[in-house]
Amino acid sequence: MRYRPLGSSSIQVSVVGFGAWGIGGRTPGATSYGATDDAVSRRALEEAFDRGITFYDTASVYGDGHSEELIGECFDGRRHEIVIATKAGITSSFRGYDFSASALRASLEGSLRRLRTDYVDVLQLHNAGADVVLGQPHIAQLLRALVAEGKIRTFGFSTPTPDDALALLDLPGAACVQVNCNLLDWRAIDGGLLDRATSRSIGVIARTPLAFGFLAGGLDKETVFPGDDHRSKWPRERIAAWVEAADRVFAELQIADSPPDRVAVALRFCLSFESVATVIPGMLSPAEVLANVAACDEGPLDPSVTGCIESVYRQYETRLRA
Repeated sequence: MRYRPLGSSSIQVSVVGFGAWGIGGRTPGATSYGATDDAVSRRALEEAFDRGITFYDTASVYGDGHSEELIGECFDGRRHEIVIATKAGITSSFRGYDFSASALRASLEGSLRRLRTDYVDVLQLHNAGADVVLGQPHIAQLLRALVAEGKIRTFGFSTPTPDDALALLDLPGAACVQVNCNLLDWRAIDGGLLDRATSRSIGVIARTPLAFGFLAGGLDKETVFPGDDHRSKWPRERIAAWVEAADRVFAELQIADSPPDRVAVALRFCLSFESVATVIPGMLSPAEVLANVAACDEGPLDPSVTGCIESVYRQYETRLRA
């Protein structure tokens, strides 16, 4: 495993982190990745730790706290050996938002209890747009106060869009931003976020590096997601576009009869950018952990490969954003 600094903070993170939304299990409606087996989730967490993954990204709303509970249980007694990033701002079962100071503080206290710790390394505002953060000065004041109190080591923002993150790069004290970034979503690249983050010493946490599973293989145009899977709400046209674009990319990259390792290419793509401190693919099983960890062994992609990926992306860009 390789490690990178999280922006200008003193925190070092594994370049492949553990995206922990999935292990939270089912929440009401189409708001999760469906039911999970806690025993398998625990084994995945243990495998990740054994393979050198130190960064675990969760949220109070993932499984309405169950994701945090599993992490707290698994790493009780060895808390100092990992980096925990959690989030606050989305209310129970994804019903809405509450960024009031009292709600954010209460959310953090609940997270600390479930995580069995007296601090988190990174607290992120969950899906808070730039208008929310910049329009409510109490938010930044509270985050800095929590650092001073020792409740959190640093803070950042998991934003709805890369443009929101771009507008928050100069907020004093922020160490990181979390955004969608993958070889089928170039918004963070095209909008200048990755370059600006480097110049501001802000770490980028790349979420959805496997494009909600579409880059990992196994999905096709006829795939029907269960009703409790958030992807079940996607229009069929969108699913078709993502499947077509993903298949086209890997067909273009195939050399002779050797198909490329889809997961490795997808994660290495994100890690080819200096500002990306870590990628956080969702992991539900030890097998997925092993596949994701193996991806970091070879380092960044060759520019010629990235150029080929971009050429395909530009052909599908409009349909992918529909």
